Amino acid sequence: MKFELRKIKITELALISMLCVAVAGCKDHYLPKRKGYNRIDLPTQAYVQLPDSFPFSFEYSKHALLLNDTSDLAERYWANLYYKEMGATIQITYKPIEADQKRLEDYLGDSYNLTSKHQIKAYSIEESVQENPYGHTVAIQEISGEVPSQYQFFITDSTNNFLRCALYFRTATKNDSLAPIIEYVKKDIHHMINTFDWSNVQVDTYSNQLDKLRSGHRQ
Repeated sequence: MKFELRKIKITELALISMLCVAVAGCKDHYLPKRKGYNRIDLPTQAYVQLPDSFPFSFEYSKHALLLNDTSDLAERYWANLYYKEMGATIQITYKPIEADQKRLEDYLGDSYNLTSKHQIKAYSIEESVQENPYGHTVAIQEISGEVPSQYQFFITDSTNNFLRCALYFRTATKNDSLAPIIEYVKKDIHHMINTFDWSNVQVDTYSNQLDKLRSGHRQ
């Protein structure tokens, strides 16, 4: 699936550019048997709309469960798309920027560090910077090799919102046998990206809470 490339704002491209990642014989003669894997029957891809309680929207696979992130580090609007039958999870993390340039740079740096942790086992890390049909800048990292996360991306408007998603498999199975599932979920991620937009939901950030307190004192 190809993304529609459009002109990207220079400021956004400059920030995201910082994240570009370079990244015996036998005596008997016979033909070895090809290594076989269990057949994987994948369902027809279909999608549903994310609930409007999030400050962003996209369509995700109807075969995935939308779960709250219950980890100790989880924040509001963090979630997981869990493919129970496939053992795959798309982790969704959201961060408000609140027009804080330093905060944005920290989020970009964190994304780079999380991706670069896979360099030890990765054969390659390829990144592309594109724009989705709604005009939002998307940075995509595709990681090859025996790594637990094969596909990651983030979207930001550089002033208010930052969202990062990463595909993970909680299994020791080698990635070549997971290839059909990886390709299947990648198509779902492409659909998420193509349908992604920021919503009008008010994010209850620390600044918003202060504004509410000030308004209450004035009354």
